[in-house]
Amino acid sequence: MRETLDALGHPFELMDCDPSLADTDVFCDHYGVDPWDSANTILVASKSGPEQRFAACVLLSTTKLDVNKVVRKRLGVRRISFASAEQTEALTGMIIGGVTPIALPPSLPIWVDQRVMQREAIVLGGGDRHTKLKLAPSLFSRLEQAEIVEGLAIER
Repeated sequence: MRETLDALGHPFELMDCDPSLADTDVFCDHYGVDPWDSANTILVASKSGPEQRFAACVLLSTTKLDVNKVVRKRLGVRRISFASAEQTEALTGMIIGGVTPIALPPSLPIWVDQRVMQREAIVLGGGDRHTKLKLAPSLFSRLEQAEIVEGLAIER
């Protein structure tokens, strides 16, 4: 992941994190990060069709994914769910609580809620539960499979 960021030439800060404090709400509270500047990467998976389809969705921690409308329609499937911990690890090599959109397989689409792009900087998973990344969301314009999606998430 660090090699990918270095190759993209995009500034970032690595933040150490106690793995037991990696879950978003606890992390923000303990480390003093504004939840509006915290982003989550969530994998979704189709539940029907001949071939299972996946997408990585990036959204602010103050919002929730619009799974049944926007995400399902974008994925082009009738039924959808969150990817299991096993599916997430198999696809990304990362465990839930540390998933980062950086260095995901090129075939995996990355959909970024437009609210993320409005932040000066965001903190997101660093690829494991003991690292977080702080960076400007302009990074997503440098990732080929990333697409900014209006309405991907809704306010909680």
